[in-house]
Amino acid sequence: MAIAIGAMVGAGIFILPGVAFMTVDGPAVVLAFLIAGILILPAAFSASEMATAMPEDGGSYVYVERGMGPLLGTIAGVGNWFMLSFKGALALVGGVPYLVFVAPGIAEYILPLAVMLAIFFTVINIVSAKSAGSLQFVIVGVMIAVLGYFIVGGVPSIVPEQTAGALNLGSGGLLAAIALVFISYAGVIKIAAVAEEVKDPGKTIPRAMIGSLVLTTLLYVAVVYVAIGIVDIPAAIEAGQLQSDGEGPIMGLAAEQALGPIGTAAVVAAALLALASTANAGLLSASRFPFAMARDGLAPSAFERVSDRFNTPVLAVSLSGGIIILLIIFLPIDQVAKFGSAFQIIVFILVNVALIGFREGAVEDYDPVFTSPLYPWMQIFGIASGLIVLTQVGFVPFAGAVFITAVSIVYFYLYVRPKTDREGAARTGVRKNVGEAALKQTKDLFAEQRQYDTLVVVTDDTPTETSAHMLRLAVELSDSLRGDITVGMFKEIPNRAFTAGDTTSPRVDPPDWAVNATALPISVDVAERPDGGPAYARRHDDRRDAGERQLP
Repeated sequence: MAIAIGAMVGAGIFILPGVAFMTVDGPAVVLAFLIAGILILPAAFSASEMATAMPEDGGSYVYVERGMGPLLGTIAGVGNWFMLSFKGALALVGGVPYLVFVAPGIAEYILPLAVMLAIFFTVINIVSAKSAGSLQFVIVGVMIAVLGYFIVGGVPSIVPEQTAGALNLGSGGLLAAIALVFISYAGVIKIAAVAEEVKDPGKTIPRAMIGSLVLTTLLYVAVVYVAIGIVDIPAAIEAGQLQSDGEGPIMGLAAEQALGPIGTAAVVAAALLALASTANAGLLSASRFPFAMARDGLAPSAFERVSDRFNTPVLAVSLSGGIIILLIIFLPIDQVAKFGSAFQIIVFILVNVALIGFREGAVEDYDPVFTSPLYPWMQIFGIASGLIVLTQVGFVPFAGAVFITAVSIVYFYLYVRPKTDREGAARTGVRKNVGEAALKQTKDLFAEQRQYDTLVVVTDDTPTETSAHMLRLAVELSDSLRGDITVGMFKEIPNRAFTAGDTTSPRVDPPDWAVNATALPISVDVAERPDGGPAYARRHDDRRDAGERQLP
């Protein structure tokens, strides 16, 4: 729960309330946070079920790869790895408004401080996953205590007029606001990324995942309600305390008005801890994606090596930490992080699709301890709502998700495809079900002991040996069922229109493979179709009149 809450409660609650308020143009920002939490519930149920069946590091990547195949698994793995790194980098520099709020003179030192924190969290994750989890527990515990204090202490200062319409479904821009705050819940399935290191995953993971989502949703709703009830956001924008889009230390402003200096210091400290915990949880989870992909052959094997001394995937952690540092130094992290919103929605959609793949696919040992309720309607709801929200993220974030997807596809075909021939549970299930249905139908036909004709279809590209084998099999079938054999020979001919004259099909000699395969007298009719399509041929077998005969 600490990992999930730490990954969720960060910039989402300390920065986005003001931005979402301006997007929905009113207090319905509270409803936006509530609906977003509900829309993520299907993915949480799906991930919980698959995590209890496959408690392996890698989380959503593992589920998508096993359920839908290596291609979609690669997209999920690469995308999650980079998006978590982007979000971790953003979290480390995302405390700028709060630092400037309490100490305007230190703004120029934000970059080196962010780099130092990135190095610190990288070292912590290399030394011990247990230490990283313990640190996360402490950070989240302090943060929840402070937010609880903010809620209780801030309620008396709420101005009722400012919260009127907080649950108004008819508010304009509500869907866009939901899409904006959707990323605030992205950390809920990150627990599954370290499932292999969780004790008793069959019970622990579902409780932690669903519990953290419910707790975080209630916390978000209460905190946002109190914050917008205390801070007059339009007035704060006019006074320069918030930016024109509502971005800024809205929680600090609310604490300053309702809790005094001590409360303000506590809330600012909690904000900084929240951003730090987001970075820590993001790095911990991100590093497990290349680790899991390497074990499946989708990434170089060096990423799956675990240190004998620290019992952690050192290279995967180090590379993830290095990416975060580079992003902090060189890239506009705020814009890049927005791309994560679109891709996280795609990942949630894929997680729901993957569960359907496992349930309906050919996986004999799929035996989850926990099962998602209301299957498959829960997953269908999650897929449909995710697609709707995806249309509201904006062009640039959507384009970023498409770009990451395209890069993942290119990587798959250049590196992964030559090394693997696996298929997902869904495709295996379809192939198995179709094959079993065809086999059953064939058995039923033979059991009826009725007369049936046999059709053999070949093209110019069919090898001679294959054609002969097919015809021999047709002879056996036709002989046992006392039917005729029809061979369709498809030939490509130029498009043309028949002119006046004789269009009777000419008599031609059968091909050698037909004569040699059957050792029977057969004749061939060949006709060119008037529409310029493939030619066809019919071979007439006279065995009905010939009675029983010995076949080669």
